[in-house]
Amino acid sequence: MRYYIVIPSHNEEALISLTLQSLVEQTVLPAKIVVVNDNSTDNTAAVVNSFISKHPFISLVNKTSDAVHLPGSKVIQAFQTGFNTLDENYDLIVKIDADLIFPANYFETIIKHFQTDERIGMAGGFCYIEKNGEWILENLTDKDHIRGALKAYRKETFQQIGGLKPAMGWDTVDELLCKFYNWKVVTNASLHVKHLKPTGANYNQKARYKQGEAFYTLGYGFVITAIASIKLAMMKKKPLLFVDYMSGFWKAKKSKTPLLVTAEQAKFIRSYRLKKMKEKLF
Repeated sequence: MRYYIVIPSHNEEALISLTLQSLVEQTVLPAKIVVVNDNSTDNTAAVVNSFISKHPFISLVNKTSDAVHLPGSKVIQAFQTGFNTLDENYDLIVKIDADLIFPANYFETIIKHFQTDERIGMAGGFCYIEKNGEWILENLTDKDHIRGALKAYRKETFQQIGGLKPAMGWDTVDELLCKFYNWKVVTNASLHVKHLKPTGANYNQKARYKQGEAFYTLGYGFVITAIASIKLAMMKKKPLLFVDYMSGFWKAKKSKTPLLVTAEQAKFIRSYRLKKMKEKLF
């Protein structure tokens, strides 16, 4: 299966060489890698160009955008810029971050998943972060969720869910829409990917409220948002974030922020989320 990779990047000169090196050492190489240099003020472009000179399947696209790093919109706009340069001769499209180190068999294993079941729409491994000299699971989400840092989509799935939404919550709504269209989402716990920068390290203060807004735009409703906000705040070990998340939810509701899904999809999402919550409780 042919797979294309798009890597949004902003000021990643210190890390992106490690990511690219791990990609060019894959046992099954990508057909194309597009790095989007999004408004970098460092030597990101020079580092990428040093790889392009040796590996012609890598390309660089420069993009100018606001320097403010809000989760969701900026990274997906950069992804879309890179994706727009690609042809449609691929079986899998992959979005990854520019601060990851993949094991050499990562994409060979991901491809095998897609090949074994034609209803698998998304697949991914797990992110690990370094703490006290050891690499531990970056445990911010459930084990059946694929982190936004390393998303791989079957072409048909990607097209049916309408691509990636340029808003916070994009890496949740994609999986929920997969479920809506009866695609399977598969994670592989044996695939340990080193995540060199903890998630959210560069987010500014406004981003705290964006999470609550994201819950609203996913069609969660008040009850599911409250439960999800408590859970996420506790997982981050910052209980007061619950207040910020709920404030963001009410602000989005009051301003009638458009949803990322249709009314039918929102109804399915609420039902699916409640079912999953009940399964964990009982």
